[in-house]
Amino acid sequence: MRRYWLTLAEIVILAIAAAAQQGPKASEVSAQDPNGPIANPGRPTVSTPAALSPKGYLQFESGVLSAWTSPELSSQTSVNEVVKFAVSRRIELLAGIEPVAHSRRGRQSRNDAGGVSLGAQVVLYPGEGAMPTISASYFHSIYGGNAPDLDIGSSRNSALLLGSGDVKKFHYDANLFFNEVVNDPVRRAQVGQSLSVSHPLTLRFGLSGEVWHVTQPFLRGNAVGNLWALSYSASKNLVFDGGFDHGLTSTSTQWEVFAGFTYLVPHRIFGH
Repeated sequence: MRRYWLTLAEIVILAIAAAAQQGPKASEVSAQDPNGPIANPGRPTVSTPAALSPKGYLQFESGVLSAWTSPELSSQTSVNEVVKFAVSRRIELLAGIEPVAHSRRGRQSRNDAGGVSLGAQVVLYPGEGAMPTISASYFHSIYGGNAPDLDIGSSRNSALLLGSGDVKKFHYDANLFFNEVVNDPVRRAQVGQSLSVSHPLTLRFGLSGEVWHVTQPFLRGNAVGNLWALSYSASKNLVFDGGFDHGLTSTSTQWEVFAGFTYLVPHRIFGH
């Protein structure tokens, strides 16, 4: 685990250094180049934005999650990474990776590899302002890993319907989940909903609150959580976040604490 913590620390330091080398402050860059790329974080909420990351740019969403008191675990700390790349204004490719998870159950602890998922998101209706953007996405697990699951579990296939919009100074992301969860050889359907609302506190700080729910077909229960997160925009393409989630049912993970960042590589790979 120490190696992975050091790797994450190195990524954070490199991201900060890259942002510092970009020169002017975010507000100055916006004035000089209003069409410059802006990061569109999907973390740390359960909800995913319906809007895509800027076309032709790579976006990395990196973080660490620590959880306590889950149905299968006493505690777990994991490293997670999501890579996004919009090939057009309507289509985005995604990869979700959990390199390692350190889990504890009672006095026993273990280190395991997490899963790897690939997917795509398509904008069905590009909204603006109060008119919401509507998208759909699909993910498939190409490697399930052997790390124990938290309350939501791991899905073999996932389909999402996403909606995002702005009302005055509030931004919202709403998702509907349709998952296929597997406990060999049994496969069952899982459904869920999430709603995240964010509001800027200052020019650089923002606050997000979220409620979410998913069914737990193998436990015959429901996981429900309430999440709060604080974000800090170091620049247009680098956003740090941190917060916590509290489970509201007996089969929910009771506490989760997380921290990470979203980094949009400022150099376009292709397109105009």
